Amino acid sequence: MKTVAIIDYGMGNLHSVSKAVEHVAPDTRVLVTDDAALIREADRVILPGVGAIRDCMAEIRRLGVDELVKDVSRDRPLLGICVGMQALMSRSEENGGVDCINLFPAEVRYFGEGLTERSGPHAGERLKVPHMGWNEVYQTQDHPLWHNIPDGERFYFVHSFYAEAEHNPDLAGRTHYGVDLAAAVARDNIFAAQFHPEKSHNAGLQLLKNFVNWTGA
Repeated sequence: MKTVAIIDYGMGNLHSVSKAVEHVAPDTRVLVTDDAALIREADRVILPGVGAIRDCMAEIRRLGVDELVKDVSRDRPLLGICVGMQALMSRSEENGGVDCINLFPAEVRYFGEGLTERSGPHAGERLKVPHMGWNEVYQTQDHPLWHNIPDGERFYFVHSFYAEAEHNPDLAGRTHYGVDLAAAVARDNIFAAQFHPEKSHNAGLQLLKNFVNWTGA
């Protein structure tokens, strides 16, 4: 039986993620845990996250999750979700600037006050921050986690900060909300999504199913 470990560092939407994984993979053992030994033994690992990056990174470092994530991502699939994705970047400008785990070189930016649509038929329209709700994701990598998910499918987002899409060598999915942002990044055994697959109905469940079946790079 495969095991999926969802890392509990006190800053994630753990219940809904675990229930979603159990739904798509009923023959899989799903653990919500902060036990490093259990996480290291798992076949798949998920790093969730909600809230402010400063608090997330403080707990991640206090519990040694940063080094744990680096270790497990070398030889098994790792999925980052929302702030869990942002934590994998090099740095975030949230909270005056916070150094992150640095598995991806991108920086995390604030949408900014007075965000407006810059192009298209809605140019000049004011946009609310946080970016909250459904938005299209356009796939930029032919990645196993996109299997059976149409290009341009809608996923559910809730965030005020974003990883840049422009010049991002690891971009796996792109979304537009005033600016082009990285909806997903991927490299080797790591896939990370800014959106919430556990809240994204059939497309999100398919992505989680793909993750459970993915063997990595």
